[in-house]
Amino acid sequence: MLLDSSALLLSWLPVLVWKYSAGMELWKLAIVEAVLFASGLALFMTQGLYLARVASSRAEEIRRVVRSSIVLGVLQAGLLRAMSVELAVRWLLAGPLVSVVLVLWFRGGYRAWLSAQRAAGHHLRDVVVVGANADASDLVELLRDHPEAGFRVRGVVGDPSLAALHGMSALHLGRTADLIGLLDRTGIRGVITVAGALPSRELTPLIAELEHAGVHIQISTGLHGMSHRRLRATPVAYQSLYYLEPSDTTSPQLLVKRVIDLVLAIPVLVLAAPLMAVVAVIVKSTDGGPVLFKQRRVGRNGVEFDMFKFRSMVVDAEARLSALRDDNERVGPLFKLEDDPRVTRIGRFLRATSLDELPQLINVLWGEMSIIGPRPALPAEVAQFDDRLLDRLQMPPGITGLWQVEARDNPNFGAYRRLDLFYVDNWSLNLDFVILVATFEQVLSKAWRTLTRTGFNAPVVAMTPIAVVDPVAIVATDPAPPVAPGDVLRSA
Repeated sequence: MLLDSSALLLSWLPVLVWKYSAGMELWKLAIVEAVLFASGLALFMTQGLYLARVASSRAEEIRRVVRSSIVLGVLQAGLLRAMSVELAVRWLLAGPLVSVVLVLWFRGGYRAWLSAQRAAGHHLRDVVVVGANADASDLVELLRDHPEAGFRVRGVVGDPSLAALHGMSALHLGRTADLIGLLDRTGIRGVITVAGALPSRELTPLIAELEHAGVHIQISTGLHGMSHRRLRATPVAYQSLYYLEPSDTTSPQLLVKRVIDLVLAIPVLVLAAPLMAVVAVIVKSTDGGPVLFKQRRVGRNGVEFDMFKFRSMVVDAEARLSALRDDNERVGPLFKLEDDPRVTRIGRFLRATSLDELPQLINVLWGEMSIIGPRPALPAEVAQFDDRLLDRLQMPPGITGLWQVEARDNPNFGAYRRLDLFYVDNWSLNLDFVILVATFEQVLSKAWRTLTRTGFNAPVVAMTPIAVVDPVAIVATDPAPPVAPGDVLRSA
């Protein structure tokens, strides 16, 4: 709310100050600013922008912020008209546009900070998973792989034999009949129910009881990799059913995607040309090596191409890779080393600001890459992909993508796999837009953390079960300390 307040106060000032310098009375300026500020916060509240279930969805957040800013723009026009203040249409549009940019920018910075804190084990919501079947196990693993989502599973309830069968004995707290008493004793106010884990005749009265107790309830549908935007509520005889819209990856849509790539890449390349020339000179003067780093990658339909980047490592970086394999911080075929000794000083700056990615716009112009898409994989990585993961080759690789903005610092290969396949299965131009907005958030946040030397290595958060003998004592303590990614996978 503090960041939104700052954004709202700043958003309308440029236009009003300009009008003040042109003769607008100060009292009129103060009234307009105060009304727009108060109305903006009220609109954000009524739009649910301070509810986690709304703000956690970028697409929904963007939609509601834009809607609120349009209403504020109309309100601004009405106020100025009532005060007999003339304003050109282009200036009437300036306030809402600045409002959208500032609000999303400030919220993006906060989201990046909060994700980082959650990945380090802070500000997590304790929940109990209702169900002990395979779907429940998959849900526990999902929340373990993505602590930035903000949930910490403190246990599961359900059939103890099923919990043991699916490796959740350490998390098992009791049967579903014990749930309400367990929540009362521990103070946990959130549950996630797995729809397929219980018969509806048991699940429905349980949910009604949880509602009466004031518990926050989320329901997992068990549909893995399906975007909620493709689900359409189609109740039959007042029974909740969903229709799954077909994935829209037709040629016309891809053609529009290609046009958008060119519309974005060409002007950015032209505007960034002087900056790229400066970067090239600096890289060359560092050690006399080549300016560009060229690497073979796998593109759409398995076609290989040479991907370009500004060189951020020493000249013999590829030859020194084998000596660093044992220090790999990733789990799976990908390689990542936060403090990679091969990175040059200027290279660290280029990576922190993402300037090293600019030459990939050339790959976009040649049609080998897109602005948004799955990360272009190395041939050696693709050789280790299973048949399902090879589906990611159906889309052109991108400079940025869903995995890069949601889980780039996540060491687990499962996050990489799930997010890339989600993108391919649910691709839309709307999803590309959301990723593009999130990319700006990530670039600004990463640059700020690196340049101010406050970066961190985000560990995977361990899921700490509640001790059944004394659950209150366990919940009252601080969150369990993070453990090594390998330990989490072995425990899973």
